[in-house]
Amino acid sequence: MNYEIYCDESCQDVFSSKKSTCQYMFIGGLWLPAEKRAVFKHELCEIRKKHNAFSEIKWNKVSPSGIKFYLDIVKYFFDKGDDLQFRCIVVEKDKVNLVKYHDSDAELSFYKFYYQLLHHWILDFNTYSIFLDMKTSRARNRLKTLHQCLKQANLSSEIKILQALPSHESIFIQVTDLLLGAVNAKFNGQIKSTAKQEVIKAIETRLRHKIMATSKGHPKFNIFRIDLAGQR
Repeated sequence: MNYEIYCDESCQDVFSSKKSTCQYMFIGGLWLPAEKRAVFKHELCEIRKKHNAFSEIKWNKVSPSGIKFYLDIVKYFFDKGDDLQFRCIVVEKDKVNLVKYHDSDAELSFYKFYYQLLHHWILDFNTYSIFLDMKTSRARNRLKTLHQCLKQANLSSEIKILQALPSHESIFIQVTDLLLGAVNAKFNGQIKSTAKQEVIKAIETRLRHKIMATSKGHPKFNIFRIDLAGQR
């Protein structure tokens, strides 16, 4: 089966900036069957038309004026069952030893964690096209190296492409941003508005539990908190 994965990240500067207020860093992805991409895109655009909401979908833009739109996006995600699956990894800043394990390179550690997000949900005998939110990398060929590592580690599946896209060009990266933002807000204790609280409540109501770490194999809404006990 052919799958597409649309990825985003949050608080990625926790290892490189002393000004970061986050304790955790997050990388997330939205998994969907490639054959349903066009239908899903059309249906999400219809939700936009319904609410006259054509700006980029982002967690930071959740506000009282647009709350019905964002709640409809959450409802749409859950109504699609296993055809839309979300997975993210949670990395605790204080447990990452950049010097010992990542050559004092915060960017290198970031892409290593990207590998952890993707590798464990790539199944044998499937084909994957992976799209990351476009960002500037200090070192060249980071995406090429990540692509090669995933291919070598998943010989029974095909990693067809791995490329960066501007988030404003992909509604699926934008949906990832929304879901990932809710996880970030819960873990980092940064729920600053009643509108964001409503979105989190809507997610937790559909989950039937709080937004929290799950087992690695948990379907639909997977939050994997990486154990870095050996990397302090």
